[in-house]
Formats: sequence, C-alpha cells, structure tokens
Amino acid sequence: MEKIQVTKSSMPEFEEYVEEIRSLWESHWLTNMGEKHKKLESKLKNYLESENVILFSNGHLALEAALNAYELQGEVITSPFTFASTVHAITRNGLTPVFCDINEEDYTIDVKQIERLITKKTTAIVPIHVYGNICDVEELDKLARKYDLKVIYDAAHAFGTKIDGVPVSRFGNASMFSFHATKVFNTIEGGAIVFQNNQGQIASRLNMLKNFGITGPETVEIVGGNAKMNEFQAAMGICNLKYLSEEISKRKKIVERYMENLKNVPGIILNKIPDSVESNYAYFPVRFDNYHLNRDEVFELLLSNEITARKYFYPLANDFECYKEKYSSDDTPIAKKVSKQILTLPLYASLSLDDVDRICKLIVKGEKE
Repeated sequence: MEKIQVTKSSMPEFEEYVEEIRSLWESHWLTNMGEKHKKLESKLKNYLESENVILFSNGHLALEAALNAYELQGEVITSPFTFASTVHAITRNGLTPVFCDINEEDYTIDVKQIERLITKKTTAIVPIHVYGNICDVEELDKLARKYDLKVIYDAAHAFGTKIDGVPVSRFGNASMFSFHATKVFNTIEGGAIVFQNNQGQIASRLNMLKNFGITGPETVEIVGGNAKMNEFQAAMGICNLKYLSEEISKRKKIVERYMENLKNVPGIILNKIPDSVESNYAYFPVRFDNYHLNRDEVFELLLSNEITARKYFYPLANDFECYKEKYSSDDTPIAKKVSKQILTLPLYASLSLDDVDRICKLIVKGEKE
C-alpha cells in the first residue's frame, strides 16, 4: 500500500512545463526579472485584484523585506501559533516580537487581547491567516487606525481565499503569500508581497531590497539582499495558476468527505469555515480534546499505517529554543492548549476519497489495521 504523505505538490503536465520554459533556451535569461517573472506578476495582479505584486524567491524573504520596507522599529505584535518564519522575520529585522494569544474558534490572533499589548514602542501587527482561516480584518483595521500601526498579514496559508467576495490581499498595508511547494499554489519555492495603491515608495523599496539595493548599472541606493524569483520558478507558477480553481475544487471535495466522516465524533473538533469565507481548503486541521486517544497517539497510529499527519503548529514559537529564554507559552494559554491537541491530516488534490475514508476509519476505530 502506497504511503500517504501529509501533502503532495501540485504540478502541471511535464510537457506543458517544458513548453513554458522552452524560450529560456533561446533567451538565456534565467533570472533578474525576466519575461516569465513579468508574465506571472501580471497574471497574479489580475487574480488577486491587486495593484502591486512584488515576487520573491520565497515567502520568508518576502516578509522580511516587507517589514524592512515600512522601516519599522520597536515592537511588533503577532501570534506564537505560526511557522518559525513569521517570528524570525520580525526578529531578523531587529524588531521585538510581542506574542498575543489566539482565539479558539479559528486559531487566528485574538483581536480582543491586542489592545492591552500595545505600548509606545508598538509600530505594527503581523496577524496570521491560519489554515486559510481569515483574521478579524475589520477589528484589526480599527486598531491600526486608532494607534497608527502598520498591519502586514502573514497570508502564507490564504492564497486564493476571499471574505465577502474580497480577496484577502486587499486588507491591511500588505500581505505576504508563500508559493512553497506544499502550498495550494506553488512556484516550487517562492512568495510575494501584495498591496493596494502606491503607498509612497514601498514598491520601489521592495524591489531594491530583493536585488541588493541596486537601482541602476552604477547605483546602489540601499543595503539590500538577494531574493529574486528566477524564471523556472515563475514558469511553474504560470502553469499552476491555470489549474488553481480545479485544484481548490478537488481539495474541497476531500475536506467535505473528512467532515462527513468525522463531524459527529465526540472529542474531535473540526475547523468550521464561515459562510462569508470562500476557502482555498489549504489544510484540514483536527483537534483531539477529551478524545479516547490524544493527539500524539493519533499521530503515531496513522504513522504506523504509513500515513503522515503533521503537528502543525507545534511547538509554539514562544517555546522555540531560540526564544524560550525571553518568552513563555504560559502567557498564551489558548495557543498552548491548541498546539498540543491539533493535527493536520493529509490533504492534496490527488488524494483519493477511499484514502480519506481509510484515514477516518483508523482515527475513529483507534487501532492499527
């Protein structure tokens, strides 16, 4: 029986990708914002209904650049229930992360607790759209205006998601998307910063930051790095974007099957998608709360049956070795509780419904086949 991974990268037909990259053997233009880069950028502007899309080699460097571009200082409020990249991007910019707890309904930042964490040193909030669940964007906007804060969304999980028909990229000052191979839409590796309006010189600053600060053949205006998306990445994105709607549709059917199998099982808490949200079905998180098996036991049970799930997110960022001397997960009790209960089950477009049934049967039965 074939091993079931927690995810599987979506890819176009081999011949289609080869055709897309064929022209690179003629131009020999492999990086530095070439034809494919410009083509993907244009297509993403249309798809995301956004005026500015700045492509990067990966989502992490995109987020680092965004925090740098707004020239932030002091403290940045975020959640510890996230991937390492979020907090590292803040720290590597010389900023101080301030951890806010999450709400237990959708695992996004608890907006009711943010205000008490705001100090004179606070300059921004980095909320995370978790599993494609959307933060309370309206309340975050109110807080930003009240305290003159920047809001830069970590939208790594939310590409293709809308709320009340509006793409998530249209909220806050900017949003970072990840196009990593494991995401609903991928460019092998890759990412982008997306935002509305000109916002002064943010676009030009982001472009400088990803290309060593270079602005001309003999001019280097700022201290930048190297985070350019290459042409092979962009070509993969061009191909994959064509099938994104189909990809999401397939994932939706799989999520619906999981829900059907697990919705009435005592001790299992499922992720509810609000009617206002058009989901990308990026992940299928399940919480085990007073279930007859704990999360780790379910993880091991599935693994013993050649099925890989993921403890996502565990441990919390404020429990990482590099941060635990300064922070404590006891300060974010809901996040701590959820991190010990949650498991993301396998989810990808080619996962069969029979495999979904088998995974659910194992979980409900609670013993190895």
